[in-house]
Amino acid sequence: MKLFNVYPLFDITPVKANDVYVYDENNTQYLDLYGGHAVISIGHSHPEYVKSISEQVSKLGFYSNSIQNPLQVQLAKELTEFSNCEDYNLFLCNSGAEANENALKIASFKTGKKKVIAFKNSFHGRTSAAVVVTDNKKIVAPINAQQEVEFIELGDSDAVEKSLQNNDVCAVIVECIQGVGGLNEATTQFYKNLSNLCSSYNAFLIADEVQSGFGRTGDFFAFQKHGIQPDIIAMAKGMGNGFPIGGILIQADIEASYGMLGTTFGGNHLACAASLAILKVLKEEKLMENVQEVSAYFFEKAKTIPQLKTVKGRGLMIGLEFNFPIAELRKTLIQKHHIFTGSATNPNLLRILPPLTIQKKHIDVFVEALIHELS
Repeated sequence: MKLFNVYPLFDITPVKANDVYVYDENNTQYLDLYGGHAVISIGHSHPEYVKSISEQVSKLGFYSNSIQNPLQVQLAKELTEFSNCEDYNLFLCNSGAEANENALKIASFKTGKKKVIAFKNSFHGRTSAAVVVTDNKKIVAPINAQQEVEFIELGDSDAVEKSLQNNDVCAVIVECIQGVGGLNEATTQFYKNLSNLCSSYNAFLIADEVQSGFGRTGDFFAFQKHGIQPDIIAMAKGMGNGFPIGGILIQADIEASYGMLGTTFGGNHLACAASLAILKVLKEEKLMENVQEVSAYFFEKAKTIPQLKTVKGRGLMIGLEFNFPIAELRKTLIQKHHIFTGSATNPNLLRILPPLTIQKKHIDVFVEALIHELS
C-alpha cells in the first residue's frame, strides 16, 4: 500500500527536535522558523510539555465525552484567566478546521440563516463548511460548493454592510491577520465596523485565531489589538504544540443544548494535559513578552535585507514580501542553510512562524543567510 499522494515533500526526514531546532536521520540540525505551520508554540519537546503528556498517559489517555473530565474545566478556567476572555464558554475539538466548522454551525443554528461572508485570500480549513469559506476554488469539491458564501475584500466595510442588508447572513468569519493568504491585515476601524455591523444585522462575528492565537502576535489573540469581542473565537495549532487539539470560545449568552455539537476525541485527557502545559510555559517563561521583543528586533533587522519589498504581519506571524517568487529562495534556505521557512498563496511572500521561544541570535542567523543569498 502507498500513501495517497497529496503533499509535495522536501527530501528531509526529521527524527527528533529540541526547542527551535529539528534534526534529521543524519543528525543535521535545522533552524525551525516555520513551526510546522505555526503549530509549535513553546518549542519542540519542551520538558514541561513532555512531562505533562507522559504523566497523563500513564494514568488515563482517553475516555469519551460521556463522563466528567476535570481537565476540561481546568483548561477553561486557565484559558479565561490568561486570555482575559471572560463571559465565554469553551467547546473542545481536534483541529482548526473543526473549530471553524463548529463555529459556523452554531451561527447557523442560532440565527436560522445559512449564508456566510468571508474575505478574499482567506483560509479556514478543509472540512465541509470551513473549506467553502476558504478562498481557494481548487480545494472546494462540488459537494461543498452548494453552501452559500460571499467573498469580500478585506477592509471593505461598505460591501459587508450591503451584503448584510439582505438579512440572510448567519456569520462573518475573519482572520484578523491572514495566514496562508499572505499576512494581510485591515485597520482597527474596519474590525470595529465588522463587530458593529454583525450586531446590527443579527449575524455572528467569528474570529479565526487558529494560526494567530495563543500568543503568536504578542497578544493572546490577534483580535484583541482592535478592542472587539467576537461572538465566537476559533483556535488550534499553538494550542497543542503538536498535539491535535482545537476549540471555540462561545459568548456566554449563546445557549447550548444537548447534542448541538459533539466529538469523540475532542477535549480528551491527553489533549487537555498538552494545552495546560502550554499555558503554564507561556506564563512562566513570559513568552508573549519574548514575542514582542524578538518581533521588534526582527522588524529592525529586516531593514538590512536586500531586495525586500515589505514586512507584513505582527509578533512572530511575519511575512517577507519580495518582487520575485520565493520558491527557489526557500529551497536554498532549507537545503544550503538548513533553515525552515514557509510559503503563502502570494508567491512572492516568505512566511516566518517560529516557536515563541526564538531568540535574537536565531534571527541573526536567518537574516545573514538571506543577505548572503540576495546580495
